[in-house]
Amino acid sequence: MADATDATSPTSWRVELPHTTAAVPMARALVRAALTDLAAPADSDTAELLTAELVANAVEHTAPGDPIELVVELLPGGCQVEVHDRRPAGPGELIGPGPCEWPDPSQEHGRGLLLIRALAGDCGHRPTAQGKAVWFTLPAVPRQRRPRER
Repeated sequence: MADATDATSPTSWRVELPHTTAAVPMARALVRAALTDLAAPADSDTAELLTAELVANAVEHTAPGDPIELVVELLPGGCQVEVHDRRPAGPGELIGPGPCEWPDPSQEHGRGLLLIRALAGDCGHRPTAQGKAVWFTLPAVPRQRRPRER
């Protein structure tokens, strides 16, 4: 499943998820497996939590049957996780491509995105040919601070 084209390019996993609530636990397991497979030096617990938030949002806010794709990419200083869906960002959400500019914490919805903003090294969104990608990066964690393998 891992894809490495050459020694200088990042290594990544790309997986299509079902458009059901089962996608959330699947994505958590897949991101953990991808980070292990890629030997990514990022905190997998944080990656799982933030991935679950993005996938849950994609399932909730896209049309049933529309594909949702999870992409996990090894970066020189950590990793990046993206969730792709076919719904373009609408007015008042994910304003334009760029960094996290998400909801007011007093709003009932959007708190998961605030969690991403607080815990990720960086985060944002961008339009794609078929919709949008919402992403976050996690920095490398020093080896002595990484959780032990389960």
